[in-house]
Amino acid sequence: MGAPPAFAIAPPIEPMLAKLVDTLPTSPGFLYEPKWDGFRAIVFRRGDEVYVQSRDLKPLDRYFPELHDALRIALPDGCVLDGEVVIATPDGLDFDALQMRLHPAASRVAKLAAATPSSFVAFDLLAVDGDDIRTQPQAERRRRLEQLLHDVTPPVHLTPMTRDAALAAEWLVHFEGAGLDGVIAKPAGGLYVPGKRTMFKIKHARTADCVVAGFRWHASGRDELVGSLLLGLYDDDGRLQHVGVTSAFTMAVRRQLAVEFAPLRVDALEGHPWREWAGVGGVASRMPGAQSRWSAGKDLSWEPLRPERVCEVKYDHMQGDRFRHATVFQRWRPDKPPSDCRYDQLEVTPPYALAQVFGARTRDDGPA
Repeated sequence: MGAPPAFAIAPPIEPMLAKLVDTLPTSPGFLYEPKWDGFRAIVFRRGDEVYVQSRDLKPLDRYFPELHDALRIALPDGCVLDGEVVIATPDGLDFDALQMRLHPAASRVAKLAAATPSSFVAFDLLAVDGDDIRTQPQAERRRRLEQLLHDVTPPVHLTPMTRDAALAAEWLVHFEGAGLDGVIAKPAGGLYVPGKRTMFKIKHARTADCVVAGFRWHASGRDELVGSLLLGLYDDDGRLQHVGVTSAFTMAVRRQLAVEFAPLRVDALEGHPWREWAGVGGVASRMPGAQSRWSAGKDLSWEPLRPERVCEVKYDHMQGDRFRHATVFQRWRPDKPPSDCRYDQLEVTPPYALAQVFGARTRDDGPA
């Protein structure tokens, strides 16, 4: 028995990316899809082989063993699909559970796979029947993807799609309640271009006033350049909870912040709300919400500040009790007392059933 034919597209390949824009494009010629909040994955299928590749070109298979057989059964030989690995729960997508899968112990991964099984949501087709179709327009690739996955069953899903901008705007409002991350707009005539930002992603833009209770030094200049600010919000019990970071500053601003923060560092650890996470000399190696499998090997030590300064940041959405992504610094708020920086200022997203997202009817109103 001979070896199976070569993959239609040899892994690894860079996924096509999206550019963040402020508003949903509504001109004719777009396909709209929900933006899933999981791990980007490209799935290669040939013979009895299934290979799952991450966004950073590494294998994902070992972390999601329960998907291997499901993908082998659901997908025909000679295809390559782009999509997202997610963990669906009754309360929506669970990104924390997804991150826990990135564990070095196979026994731990197997236990988690049984407790919180993952799903694969397909949203593009790169090869079919052994043929590379990346040079075909997005609309044609979508048509062939729908044909390929017409009878697919969980844990493999076909993402919903619409050409109706009004419906996409509704998705942007409602699907966040199920843990999704926004909407993707794809030019109907666009080719699949690895590594290029040829699609558009639209997320919610919100602001919050946060306490700056610490910072990390920049890798290029410890004791001279501030790298990121550690943000906090007060909960209902009056405890300051670490909720995320903001870090987009010019080098000049980083240097100036190091000077401005010097007085706030004096005796900062005395009575600091995060003192329990501080180590010898006031340097902490771990804080709530700061560590993840993706940050392995990075220096996560921090410098406490007296929690007296407030800044306004822009964020897209919350993951539990913290910001899902790094925030964008907007301005300092010298007019606002730190005690006013509470969770109750944040917009509450109404829950939305994830089953309704998976079951959303694909709506194609004809060629663009």
